[in-house]
Amino acid sequence: MATSRLKVVLDQERSYDIRVGCKLLENLGTHLRELSSAKKAVIITDSNVGSLYLETTKKALVEAEFEVYDLTIPAGEESKNIEVATELWDALAMLNIGRDGLLLALGGGVVGDITGFIAATYMRGIDFVQLPTSLLAMVDSSVGGKTAINISAGKNLVGSFYQPIYVAADLDTLVTLPDAEWDNGFAEIAKSAIIDGGEFYEWVLNNVSSLVAHDDDALKQVIVRALTFKARVVIADEKESGLRECLNYGHTFAHALEQVSGYSISHGKAVAEGMRFAARLAVEVIGSSNDFVKAQDDLFDAIGLSPVAESFSSDELFECMFGDKKVRGGNLRFVFACGPGEWKVEIVDPDLAKIYIILWEQARM
Repeated sequence: MATSRLKVVLDQERSYDIRVGCKLLENLGTHLRELSSAKKAVIITDSNVGSLYLETTKKALVEAEFEVYDLTIPAGEESKNIEVATELWDALAMLNIGRDGLLLALGGGVVGDITGFIAATYMRGIDFVQLPTSLLAMVDSSVGGKTAINISAGKNLVGSFYQPIYVAADLDTLVTLPDAEWDNGFAEIAKSAIIDGGEFYEWVLNNVSSLVAHDDDALKQVIVRALTFKARVVIADEKESGLRECLNYGHTFAHALEQVSGYSISHGKAVAEGMRFAARLAVEVIGSSNDFVKAQDDLFDAIGLSPVAESFSSDELFECMFGDKKVRGGNLRFVFACGPGEWKVEIVDPDLAKIYIILWEQARM
């Protein structure tokens, strides 16, 4: 399978390549030597991914004459916190990693987010590389430069926009992906297709069965399509001052749901539920069509993203929503999709939002 290459051009001085293909970890050293003169490279991974792909990655870097170190954090969203970040900062200092060092995020979204945050803040910024090993990270978090950790008040509230110098999505890593991680990736793919609309949306509708069957060619095609869409949005609006807000479709409710569940609900399931919630709220707020609500539900059902069955406190969900980054000036803001390729951001009356959250809760009792 041939490798596909995309380029994110942010301005005249900043750009980076994205590669999608097989055996990219094995050939990583050669590619990085074209980009970096660093002598020391530090791989940050987690306790699940490290046992699978760390040695392959290290070998590739050693062969390219990097001095290689590795740091492993516990797997899971709970590791994306200030305590783990402090341990990583301290470890880098003990290894005498300077500003000319290189960090590599080997793992899913949690590893990518915290590694990017460490890279943005250590020595006031050092280069880093994204090596996503989950479908979700490949199509979403590895590209665009959003880095963050969680605090008790909410998800991703402390972070920065800090771009990688290279992204390598090695499709070979998908063979070890558990079922829940496929759901995470498919939710973000569906979100991107809905927001982009047009040919991307139609392609997903026509290839659902191939995606669910994990067909290699279909997966590569959809990853490239999703990355092309996201790169286009990031290039147009790097710091999320306008267009990039469309990528938050479903996330206002999703982040609250993740938080109140103690992150027992996966990000993908939460985002799919958030999109279901937003579509229903959009009927009331912007007069969106119930036909679109059904079409979106049908897509999620077909791709295996069933509605969340668990019930959670409407009061807690409401409170968490107001801790979200998208709340500005005390206003609760939602990204609404009116149909494929059509979206807008609207301020929602808190009382109306609370009514819909109560209805959501009651439907699960």
